[in-house]
Amino acid sequence: MRTRANINLDNDAYNFAFAYASAKGIALGAAVSELIRQRAEQKVGASATASYTLKASPRGFLVKAKTGKVITPEMVKEASEDDLV
Repeated sequence: MRTRANINLDNDAYNFAFAYASAKGIALGAAVSELIRQRAEQKVGASATASYTLKASPRGFLVKAKTGKVITPEMVKEASEDDLV
């Protein structure tokens, strides 16, 4: 399933993603998706990402597919702040 989204990127991130897409001969959106997946695998580990899939609940919340646990914006913020420390 593909979702269309407009995002704002910093110039350096855009330039990197554009160069990556050009080098691989893929669309910019595909390159951004691929880079995000690569980072997620590095952060969580390949075995952890393979053990569950994120999906949207009927009410639009992001949940772990096998557990049904809701992932809140606060959880995402906390996880991203862990990288900064």
